[in-house]
Amino acid sequence: MNKTTSKRARRGLIERDRVFEFLIEKPTRDSLVDTGHGNILYLEDITVTFDGFKALNELTLYVETGELRCIIGPNGAGKTTMMDVITGKTRPDYGTAFYGQRLDLLRLSEPEIADLGIGRKFQKPTVFGSHTVFENLELAMAADKRVWPTLFSKMSGEQRDGLDEVLELIGLVEKVHTAAETLSHGQKQWLEIGMLIMQNPLVLLVDEPVAGMTKQEMETTAELLTNLAGERSVVVVEHDMEFVRSIARRVTVLHEGRVLAEGNMNAIQSDPKVIEVYLGS
Repeated sequence: MNKTTSKRARRGLIERDRVFEFLIEKPTRDSLVDTGHGNILYLEDITVTFDGFKALNELTLYVETGELRCIIGPNGAGKTTMMDVITGKTRPDYGTAFYGQRLDLLRLSEPEIADLGIGRKFQKPTVFGSHTVFENLELAMAADKRVWPTLFSKMSGEQRDGLDEVLELIGLVEKVHTAAETLSHGQKQWLEIGMLIMQNPLVLLVDEPVAGMTKQEMETTAELLTNLAGERSVVVVEHDMEFVRSIARRVTVLHEGRVLAEGNMNAIQSDPKVIEVYLGS
């Protein structure tokens, strides 16, 4: 076989493999994320050390499918590190982290975890300021982001209906053609939450959503997060206790990298340990 024939043969094998890869049906997200046992997140004995400091110290935490969970605790309690582990940003020294019954989060990359339905909203809103509200939501839509489909795709009727539903949910229907940079702080926060919803997450991690908001914006945000739970699990990390009381169904208190207490808000508020290290401080 001469070099030209060899090159053609190799190209043929490559093209064949590409065709097979295209034809093989990949497992769906719903089939991969097994929530048949009631929980969607399982963190067990998670320990993370930074320069000798244990940011997480044998943390064990379970989040139920569809629940709204509030995570509170003093600064340095491990709240951010916990979210970093869940999203793949930080790898623990030891412990296990599972998404559903089968998916080991510690074996997945950040993009893979996001694609499988774990979305995260940071405290500071990150939206495309020069783009309209509509364009921000369209860009965030769960779709095939490869170059060819992106260049030639057109939004389907079902996708447009979904976008309109999100606009209604986040209360920005009247701002649909407004540049994101002109929105109020609260509206930018709602838009970013909407962008995450467009990706159809099963778990939504929200970090201090009401920081810097007016009282009215806080009330709207409370209603929004409450409405999101059920179809997806919502984990809210927040310092504002008035806001936590307004949405709390189940509260987890972290202290020194582990769970100090867990339960409804009444139980948490009357817990002597919580009062000593957090609420009473």
